Amino acid sequence: MTLTGEERGGAGRDGPWWWERRREAAFDVGLGVVSAVECGFEGVPFAREAGVPPVLGVLLGVVVGGALVVRRRWPVPVVLLGIAITPAVMGFLLGVVGLYTLAASEAPKRVTAVLGSMALVGTFVVTYVRTRGDVEGEPFLVVVLSVFMAVALTVPPVLFGLYIGARRRLMESLQERADSLERELSLLADRAEERAEWARTEERTRIAREMHDVVAHRVSLMVVHAAALEAVAVKDPAKAVRNAALVGDMGRQALTELREMLGVLRASSAAPAPARAPVALAAVVEEGPSLAELEVLVGQSRAAGMAVVFEVHGGPAGYAAEVEQTAFRVVQEALTNCHKHAPGARVTVRLAHREGEVAMQVENGPCDGEAAEPGLPSGGNGLVGMRERVLGLGGVFVSGPTDGGGFRVSAVLPGCGAGAGSGSGSGAAPGVGRPGVRSGGPRS
Repeated sequence: MTLTGEERGGAGRDGPWWWERRREAAFDVGLGVVSAVECGFEGVPFAREAGVPPVLGVLLGVVVGGALVVRRRWPVPVVLLGIAITPAVMGFLLGVVGLYTLAASEAPKRVTAVLGSMALVGTFVVTYVRTRGDVEGEPFLVVVLSVFMAVALTVPPVLFGLYIGARRRLMESLQERADSLERELSLLADRAEERAEWARTEERTRIAREMHDVVAHRVSLMVVHAAALEAVAVKDPAKAVRNAALVGDMGRQALTELREMLGVLRASSAAPAPARAPVALAAVVEEGPSLAELEVLVGQSRAAGMAVVFEVHGGPAGYAAEVEQTAFRVVQEALTNCHKHAPGARVTVRLAHREGEVAMQVENGPCDGEAAEPGLPSGGNGLVGMRERVLGLGGVFVSGPTDGGGFRVSAVLPGCGAGAGSGSGSGAAPGVGRPGVRSGGPRS
């Protein structure tokens, strides 16, 4: 049985009932009319041989021939009907078109083979019986003529129907494959757009984090020096001058770093969109600070009045640029938090070089209660940014309050950057242990 428009999903269907298209319906109705006319004329001699009124023979022929109208919906009954009326010598068009439709449909091939064989045998028998008395001579000639008629009326329509059915199924398979490929291409395009959007978001996040680290520390020191300048301007003019010079130096350094970063962003904006993020971030990493600048960083905090102790354990090793920059930014942000939240507290900065990794720790004690709060605003992004930086390189980050009322920030970074394991190092260096499981505190 062939598939109807409803069974195929109804895509592009505009025909009535079981027809997919109107032209198919018109074609089948036309075939039915022609077959009915043919069978009607052939029904007259059949009625005479059967001894019934010719009107009944014509009526039978019209009904039988009109069965071609339903050949697409019920091909098997149409073929059976054609085989059944073979002895009446009518319905040649019905038999040929019915066999073709059955072979081209999706009916099982064994059904097609059985009904085709029945039609072949029936045509051979009827032809042999009718020509045996009309042809005088060798019986072999009658057999050959019967075989020829049987093969000519059954084999070609079956073979042609099998070819058309196979071709139709091949076209449907190719169409399904094309639709599947189109869906896959659409899905790949959506995923590519999602990855591009993710890359843009990641780039914006990293740029914002870098800007925060550059601005927050310098401006925090400037505010601290400005407060000290205000306090000693009248009492100690010489110290006020030194503090003013430090404020100027801090401002110039902040502007220099901002200009360098903006220059990198302008240069990377000229690159194509897919390559923009790697170019920008690689340039920022290459031009960023390193571990060798930690001493200068700690000295700036000392100049701002903070009591800072800087300890280094182990010999420096060759680390990736992004590892050194991340380690510097972690210490920088931790010192900025000490300026904001622990004025007057004693701060210890520890740096440990291990085999295959580097560890850093910034710990401050409780506030002495004498130093005034600098009134620096807090955006709540400091610890979050540090954690993102460290985890992005496959490291470990822990922050939280200490038992003595202070606060500690600890981080361990693999020496080769992202992808390197953080557990490949040897035992902890003196003074810097591997971070524990304590959660983050209220700092920013």
